[in-house]
Amino acid sequence: MVQSCLADRLGRYLRLGDTERRALGALEESERLVSRGQVLRAEQAPARELFVVRRGWLYSSMLLPDGNRQILSVHLPCEFAGDTGMAWGNAPFTLVAATDAVVGVIDKAALRRLFAEHPRLGLLLYTLAQAERVALADRLASVGRTSARARVAALICDIMRRLRAGGEAVEDGIPLPLTQEEIGDATGLTAVHVNRMMRQLVEEGVIARSNGRVRILDEAQLAATANHIDRFATIDTGWLGS
Repeated sequence: MVQSCLADRLGRYLRLGDTERRALGALEESERLVSRGQVLRAEQAPARELFVVRRGWLYSSMLLPDGNRQILSVHLPCEFAGDTGMAWGNAPFTLVAATDAVVGVIDKAALRRLFAEHPRLGLLLYTLAQAERVALADRLASVGRTSARARVAALICDIMRRLRAGGEAVEDGIPLPLTQEEIGDATGLTAVHVNRMMRQLVEEGVIARSNGRVRILDEAQLAATANHIDRFATIDTGWLGS
């Protein structure tokens, strides 16, 4: 039985039974390796499956009418990716590997069976999906209504806190494998502007950068700069039952 990345994540919010853990592990038995920059699924391609990021990072993006790219979501280890395609027969976004990655491939029918046989897991996944929806709304508001400095700070803060919610130690820094162009596509900025804002955060003593990693020196100031709310710090699961 595969050691379930999903079970590790969900188990941080709810005590899972052995049967539930085995069911989640069965979902992830089919794996696929993808290389950095590889398109896992193109926009409007058939969406017959969704993915769990077992290792590495992915991102979802869409091509705008003027030819520019907008990165909508960054998918971190133990998170779903490509699940937006559940609502349609074709994928609404392009899914790309931001790093070399390993994904668990989940057929829609397998997810339907999981929800039918383990409704508590379905309710928990639904609850986390609502938290992700609100977090996405936060990011959209950041891109549309805040300064360049706040947008970059919000992206770093969001990634750091989601990694921590997933069980990763962040005290010694977090990986940031996204290029400045990719950060720009996620924040609506040019790569040059991203570089300038990153340098400003370093000069202010909020973060430090070294070898593709970012260390958060002043989390309170970073969150204040970004006006960031940690949507995953406390999730109400009391209504799900035991």
